[in-house]
Amino acid sequence: MSDTFLTEILPQLAGGAAHTQALGFRLESVEGQIVRLRTPWREDLVGDPDTGVLAGGLVTTMLDHVGGLATWVALGGFQNIATLDLRVDYMRAARPKTDLIAEAHCFKVTRNIAFVRAWAFEAGADDGPGDPVAAAQSAYVITENASHRTGANLKPRTEGAAR
Repeated sequence: MSDTFLTEILPQLAGGAAHTQALGFRLESVEGQIVRLRTPWREDLVGDPDTGVLAGGLVTTMLDHVGGLATWVALGGFQNIATLDLRVDYMRAARPKTDLIAEAHCFKVTRNIAFVRAWAFEAGADDGPGDPVAAAQSAYVITENASHRTGANLKPRTEGAAR
């Protein structure tokens, strides 16, 4: 794996897409095969205004995204992947007004599938994922970059064509 991938490309993959930028995702660290993603607490990401806790959908999105990042780290670079399966177990509510961290490890890669385990927990937790907000198990399909481009099978519209 190149240093350029870790220092320039992976941070863009972590928070450079429109939806990840809107959610505030930031690459926290990569240590070996373990990837950490941070989402700073913001009021507009809260699920229940009475509690100030970040929305559960945000937690699921973080776990899915950090799993993809861990897959790319395990593959040693970018390849087309798609989430095949994602199971999220919610353990407890996150503490109010606290950043969340999602950590993932891709523990097995076959020719077409990558298997990942991930956890979400509050930033500053002394025990890290020892007391998780949620845990996930996921699988990602790996496809060839050249022959399976997104939209490669689509044809351009022509004027007057039937809809």
